[in-house]
Amino acid sequence: MTEKDKDMQTNGQENSDQENVQSMPNLNTDENMSGTSHMNDELAEESVLEKKEQELSEMRDKYLRLVAEFDNFKKRTARERIELMQTANKEVMIALLDVLDDCDRATQQMDTATDLNAVKEGILLVFNKLKSSLYAKGLKPMESIHTTFDADLHDAITEIPAPSEDLQGKVLDVLQSGYYLNDKIIRHARVVVGK
Repeated sequence: MTEKDKDMQTNGQENSDQENVQSMPNLNTDENMSGTSHMNDELAEESVLEKKEQELSEMRDKYLRLVAEFDNFKKRTARERIELMQTANKEVMIALLDVLDDCDRATQQMDTATDLNAVKEGILLVFNKLKSSLYAKGLKPMESIHTTFDADLHDAITEIPAPSEDLQGKVLDVLQSGYYLNDKIIRHARVVVGK
């Protein structure tokens, strides 16, 4: 064997030794210790599970808080609605107190009054004050005479023959006036309709 062949053989052995070292597993690392890779997987799974449980408890806490807030909101609005209904008529009642005072004065005057016309005028003044107070609070009378009968606005008490053809299906007489409160109907008019 020549020197050159010996060098190649030596180099070949060195190369193959290096390849063998590289291909052999390193027994000193934790991954290759028996059971450690399985333990790492379990630890990772436990940390993910703990994280999910924490998220679940946070979501449960948020849900319970939201339910409690909604329950408080319902109770508060119910209480406010009751208070509003109890005091809703306060303004109207205050406005009507002046009319009530005028009625008391009128009844006192009727006991001692000798002039019937003065009593009538006093009563008309009280009545007009009552109407203006109610109208100022949003009350509005319904105009029904000679209008077309509308079941949404009118309650027909009876039908009578119309005096002329143009009054057929129209309101001929109003037995009880209808009223709006802030453009919402609060009482239907009771009417007589022509047929």
